[in-house]
Amino acid sequence: MLGPIAWRTPPLGYGPWERVTSLLTEGLVRRGVDVTLFATGDSITGAELDAVTPHGYAEDPSMDGRVWEALHVAHAIERSGEFDLVHNQLDWLPLAFSAQWRAPMITTIHGFSGPAILPAYVSSTSAFVSISDSDRSPGLEYLATIHHGIDATELPCVTEPDDYLVSFGRIHPDKGTAAAVEIARRAGRRLVICGLIHDPDYFRREVEPHIDGEQVVFLGAVGAEERARVLGQAVALLHPIDFDEPFGLSVVESMMCGTPVLAYRRGSMAEVIDEGATGSTVASIEEAVSALPAVLSLNRRRVHDLAVMRFGVERMVDEYLRVYETVRRR
Repeated sequence: MLGPIAWRTPPLGYGPWERVTSLLTEGLVRRGVDVTLFATGDSITGAELDAVTPHGYAEDPSMDGRVWEALHVAHAIERSGEFDLVHNQLDWLPLAFSAQWRAPMITTIHGFSGPAILPAYVSSTSAFVSISDSDRSPGLEYLATIHHGIDATELPCVTEPDDYLVSFGRIHPDKGTAAAVEIARRAGRRLVICGLIHDPDYFRREVEPHIDGEQVVFLGAVGAEERARVLGQAVALLHPIDFDEPFGLSVVESMMCGTPVLAYRRGSMAEVIDEGATGSTVASIEEAVSALPAVLSLNRRRVHDLAVMRFGVERMVDEYLRVYETVRRR
């Protein structure tokens, strides 16, 4: 399992790729699969851990992520002949060295940072898995779409929440944090914001002036236990994204807690949210304010049950095992 190394696996706070890599790795180990996880040296896993990088480069300004990712990939290539299959969770860089890998490769495409990286995919011999049908490039062939899986035991259902709305994700215009503030203001609801500040200028200009510690509370990046509490106690997750999100891990994590989701109809949102059952998708602030009462009236136990059925971690493990077998038979 070739994991990302921006953060520890699993991450202490932000790190969606690392989180999914951990959930899949540990799920495979539970099934008796012999897995070697290539990740940071401080990662926690039941698999065999192999590390070149001592810790995540995103948390250490002295580290150049490009250099450490290259060293990380080079080391995995050197050992690749020892394995039946390499599962790449690390984006395009490993694909640029397709001829050097000595085992078949499957790549989970967590999203495209832009069309400029597509040549690495087009020239690769890897099999591809998309994380949503909406995030497929027309120039690539895919073996499957496998939605991320979540461990429901980490996110227990809360049927009697507090009274606040929550915005959960990196603070960036793409995530629509400022739009969430405005939706909450118009709806007369408190808002709790959690996330890594990805765009400091946007935060200072559009978000920070509204933070008063009462109507708008900012908690910053939160860890696993705090994530479960904040998402579970919210009456709804606001997710007014301004980009075509490939999946939306926080959306599914929220639903696992029984917390319904109100999101903009972009990217995978209509694919991930069951309209009128686990949440609703809208196109504007005005539509969001109008739709909020119906979202708040949804049955939280049913939200949780549907999330477990569609996005449980064991379902993800099952689907990847089928893909692995297909690739090995080629």
